[in-house]
Amino acid sequence: MSDPTVSFYESFLKEYLTLLKLERNLSDNTTAAYKNDLSTCFNFLDEYNIKDMSNVSYQHLNKFFAQLHEMGLTNSSIARYFSSLKGFFTFLLLARYIENNPMEKIGPPKLRKTLPEVLTINEIDAVFKIPDVGDKFGLRDRAMLEVLYACGLRVSELINLKISDLFLSDGVIRVFGKGSKERIVPIGRSAIHWLEEYFSVSRVLLEKKSKSENYIFLNIRGTKFSRMGIWKIISRYVKEAGIIKSIHPHTFRHSFATHLVEGGADLRAVQEMLGHADISTTQIYTHLDRDFVKQEHKKYHPRG
Repeated sequence: MSDPTVSFYESFLKEYLTLLKLERNLSDNTTAAYKNDLSTCFNFLDEYNIKDMSNVSYQHLNKFFAQLHEMGLTNSSIARYFSSLKGFFTFLLLARYIENNPMEKIGPPKLRKTLPEVLTINEIDAVFKIPDVGDKFGLRDRAMLEVLYACGLRVSELINLKISDLFLSDGVIRVFGKGSKERIVPIGRSAIHWLEEYFSVSRVLLEKKSKSENYIFLNIRGTKFSRMGIWKIISRYVKEAGIIKSIHPHTFRHSFATHLVEGGADLRAVQEMLGHADISTTQIYTHLDRDFVKQEHKKYHPRG
């Protein structure tokens, strides 16, 4: 999705957020979360050139939720978007800005809970070879992919990384995860190499002094990426690498953790690197590891 261009929606959004804050006494952080969710949807709708709230259909919103799923958002994240949009369109209906509520035909997300898809090490290598590192954007993309996988980052953590978060001489980076919780994550030699190449060749060409705000990875406008921007880049490279799995940015985080566990890494160390508050969240990767072992047994054992 493009950067916010929500002038048409702005007055509705401002009125709704003011109402929420007054009636429900919400914190600034919660109000900001609502604003972010709704702005993401507005940016999506903007691609359909909608100029009247009454023209927003449940088909539009269905496509929006489908895209969130394709981007790899979790059930809980999609449910949050659902709640934000349901409240907003209910407000529009009660305020008589619209006559029909498009959210009424959409049920809350009931996505199957399955083990996350992961890439093999060979598939990771295949994707990394696709970007043209002789091009400023290709070099940026290679560095971005390397950091995403090397550090097991969430997409939101990747796009918000700043130059001041890099401590490359020490082999670590600083990450601000959910709830702005800070953690220090190791970064490998390959990712460091491509970051240094990106800084010396590409970023200086992409940077716009008044817009870039010290963010590491910059889009064509010299600003930080959106989730959708990252998703589109990854989807293109995965397709060009001939990989037919359902891959999204979070897949690199799953692959990072799975490869560590398969290699014998301590689960507590993996928990720390991923920034999981509870180790039970990290334990899914032990299930992935067991599945891998079973697949290998079935594949290679004479009586498998």
